[in-house]
Amino acid sequence: MSAILIFMAGIAAVVGWWMSGQRLMSKPWLEIGRAGDAMGRQGSPLPAAKIGLGIFLAVVGALFSLLVSAYLVRMAGTDWWSPPVPPLLWVNTAMLIASCAAMQWATVEARRDGVEPMRVALDAAFATAVLFLVGQLVAWRQLAAAGYVLADNPANSFFYLLTGLHGLHILGGLAVLGRTRVRAFATRRSSQAALCLSTELCATYWHFMLVVWLVLLALFTGWANDLVDLCRQLVS
Repeated sequence: MSAILIFMAGIAAVVGWWMSGQRLMSKPWLEIGRAGDAMGRQGSPLPAAKIGLGIFLAVVGALFSLLVSAYLVRMAGTDWWSPPVPPLLWVNTAMLIASCAAMQWATVEARRDGVEPMRVALDAAFATAVLFLVGQLVAWRQLAAAGYVLADNPANSFFYLLTGLHGLHILGGLAVLGRTRVRAFATRRSSQAALCLSTELCATYWHFMLVVWLVLLALFTGWANDLVDLCRQLVS
């Protein structure tokens, strides 16, 4: 419950910030100036694609928040035995961080119109993200070989569910990143703005998925227990 409350508070803050830029409380019939000036002040400067991505990430965040809350509630059961964290997860985490860094590099180069460095950055981001997914599959096989199968206990089920769902979102992001890479090959000066926007959207998505993964890793390693206890004290 505490995780849901914290997440909803964050979403409310983001929505409130966005709505404040829409001038919903303005009274245009009382404003003085030319009509063109009034039109220029209306609306949000954010592209529709960024707003759509923000809504999608809010839904994804709500999904993971519900699952994390269920994880925290279920772990109090007597039949809960947390599986060991495979050391390979730390390597996978490094791969995902490297992928996010490469995406940020691609965004910077796209803003500078550096097409060639941007292509290299996109390739690096794609390759490291693929390595992250491959590493996750290998970690699954290591746990299964050690006897920590899906139906053994609820802790195993939650581990496979959360990591699998996160991996599916990374896989979907790779499909969009692949389209961005193809666009980078065929880009022309007239489409540079669209390529820059697509790169920024991919970078935002990648950073969000990194934050989600770090939260999941904190749960699996037990680092989040102290934070959860503090949140429960705050909302109780």
